Amino acid sequence: MSAVAVSRRRGHRVKGRTVLLALIVIGAVLLPFALNAYWLSTAVFVVIAAIGAVGLGVLTGYAGQISLGHAFFLAVGAYTAAVLGGNDHLTAAIWLPAAGIVAGLCGAIVGPTALRLRGLYLAIVTIGLVFIGQHVWFNVPAISGGPGGRAFPPVQFGSFNFGVGQQMTLGGVVIDHNGLYYYLSLLLLALAMLYVFNLQRTRVGRAMQAVRERELPAAVLGVNLARTKVSAFVISSFMAGVSGALYASFLSFVIPDQWSLLLSIQYVAAIIVGGIGTVWGPVLGSLVIFALPSILTSLFPQTSAGGVPIDDITSIAYGVLIIVFFVAEPRGLVGLGSRLAGLARLIGARRRPPRSRIQETQPIEGEEAT
Repeated sequence: MSAVAVSRRRGHRVKGRTVLLALIVIGAVLLPFALNAYWLSTAVFVVIAAIGAVGLGVLTGYAGQISLGHAFFLAVGAYTAAVLGGNDHLTAAIWLPAAGIVAGLCGAIVGPTALRLRGLYLAIVTIGLVFIGQHVWFNVPAISGGPGGRAFPPVQFGSFNFGVGQQMTLGGVVIDHNGLYYYLSLLLLALAMLYVFNLQRTRVGRAMQAVRERELPAAVLGVNLARTKVSAFVISSFMAGVSGALYASFLSFVIPDQWSLLLSIQYVAAIIVGGIGTVWGPVLGSLVIFALPSILTSLFPQTSAGGVPIDDITSIAYGVLIIVFFVAEPRGLVGLGSRLAGLARLIGARRRPPRSRIQETQPIEGEEAT
């Protein structure tokens, strides 16, 4: 194949990806107007969860550090928002980034454990974080409200807040409480994805990927293992903190039981199902994992199906999805999409009539033949 043909094919692929991205953005912006209140609230939860999943994708997908303590960092962000926004009545412009910063600092404290531990041992240590957090949330009511939980402040910028019953009118279009949270979360998710997309091309991102592949060769090549691993924990924890703060604010009331190990497993399932080590994987995985309870509830309006509680069915589904994707498609939905796209190109190439050698060597219009 000539260089011109290769260049044209690459140009078509870039153009196709640009068009696809534009369609996704347009669809995401218009989505709230096509959903009722129930499914729009589900969409809000999915987008908020995707922010935290993108963060876990940095830690596990890029740096190769296994963590089952993501729920702890979500809770840290949430209770930071509760204290600053609820107790001190500060604006969301302060408590939302502060939630990420405090969670990031906790990640910086936990990060050095990854220097001595890896794999299963690191996963067990991060599980310990969840249980430590549960003890604190249940026994320090000044922060969490105790076992009964506590109320969380709505997002508020100046005199305008996103509380229940609030709405905004733009050009005759009314955006309600759910829509306000959706667009704010969508903006933050887009920023998180853009950051990760650029991160993987930086020196820090390449160092993370080198550590993921083989730590010893990476260290021999000059990668600072301590700084790289701690950076991954900080980035992941920061995004988890922001996600947790938005999640609690949208719910408006949270009990400590919600920051359980199951929540951490949901996030791990999201990045596995979506595709580990990719930008879009955590988003696609969140769409499947965090929308699943609402889908099952709509299919089975009762609290159980065939005598099995819906919550148990959801947990079983998480386990099945993890096993299926690990065995059948380790690259997740992103890898599955790549396979289908490659198959479509192969079918298209077979259906395309063969070009003669004369046609292939004909100069492009405007160029001189050599």
